[in-house]
Amino acid sequence: MALDIGIDLGTANVLIYVSGKGIVLNEPSVVAIDTNTNQVLAVGSEAYQMVGKTPSNIRAIRPLKDGVISDFDVTEEMLSYFIKKLNVRGIMSRPSIMICTPTNTTEIERKAILQAAEKSGGSKVYLEVEPKVAAIGAGMDIFQPRGNMVIDIGGGTSDIAVLSLGDIVASSSLRMAGDRMNQDIANYVKDEHHLLIGERTAENVKIQIAQVFKQDEDEDQVMQVRGRDTVTGMPRSIDMDSNEVEVAIHDTLMQIVSTAHHVMETLPPEISADIIDRGIMLTGGGALLRGLDQLISENLKVPVMVAEHPLNNVAQGAGILLEHMQKSAKK
Repeated sequence: MALDIGIDLGTANVLIYVSGKGIVLNEPSVVAIDTNTNQVLAVGSEAYQMVGKTPSNIRAIRPLKDGVISDFDVTEEMLSYFIKKLNVRGIMSRPSIMICTPTNTTEIERKAILQAAEKSGGSKVYLEVEPKVAAIGAGMDIFQPRGNMVIDIGGGTSDIAVLSLGDIVASSSLRMAGDRMNQDIANYVKDEHHLLIGERTAENVKIQIAQVFKQDEDEDQVMQVRGRDTVTGMPRSIDMDSNEVEVAIHDTLMQIVSTAHHVMETLPPEISADIIDRGIMLTGGGALLRGLDQLISENLKVPVMVAEHPLNNVAQGAGILLEHMQKSAKK
C-alpha cells in the first residue's frame, strides 16, 4: 500500500511527513539545472551548495517565491524527485498528499500547487492553509470552541491566523518573512559597509547573531562577514554585530507585528479574551530568531510562546490532519 504524506512546500525548505514514520525529509527548495540541456543536475541540499557558486551554464533555481510556485515545471521536478526518493508509492497505488499554502493564495496559485502534486505522483491531493496546519503541528487543539492565535513565519510568507472550532476566524498573510530579512541584511551591509554579500552569507548572519529584542545584560555577538568590496572590487571582510542585524531587519519585523495587531483588532471580544489567557503560538523558521517572542509580546501586550519544533510544525500538522481525515473516511 502507498504511504500517505503531508508536505510543507516552503519557499526555503521542503519538509515531508510520511504516515506512521513522522518527518523523514527536510531539504532546501532548490533545483540546479544545466541551461544548455535543460537537465536537472541536483535537487535539495546538493543544489543549495551550488547557490551563488555556479558557472554560466548552470542555474540554481528556487522554484517557489513568496510561498507560491513561480516555476511550475521545476517545482514538479523537485516534488517528483523527493517523492521518488522516499519510496512511498505502493505496487498498485499512489499516496494521498496534503500540501499547505499561505492564507492569501489565489485560485490560480492553488490550482498550480494541486497540478504539481498530482503530476509528481499523488492520487488524491488536499490543500490546507499553513497557519491552521502549523497550529495542529504545534500541539494546539483548534477544534474546541475557544480562540487560538498562531503566527507562522516561514521563508516567503508570514501567516497570522486566529482559529476556533477547527476553522479560521480572522487571518492575514504577508509576503515578507525570512527571505526578506536576508535581503534586508545584504542591503544593510552594502549601504553601511560598501560590501556585497550573497544570499547564503546573509542567511548565516541572521541565523548566527540576530537578536531582535535585547535585555540589558545581553552582550552583542560579533561575526566576521566576507564579501566583495563595492569600490575596489576586491574580496574584503568586516566584523558585524547583532545590533546591526537588529537595525537591518527591524522594519520587516515591525510590519509583521503591525499585521498581527490589525488581525487582533477584528476579533469578537470573547475570542480576544481567550487569546489574553492562552497567548500566541509562534511557529516556522522565523520563530527561532532570538528575542522575537519578547518583541511581539511587548508590542501586542499578550503572552507569546515559541513552538517546540517550529520548523517542523507545518509538515507535522499536515500529516496529523491527513491521518485524521483518512480515519474519519473509514468510519
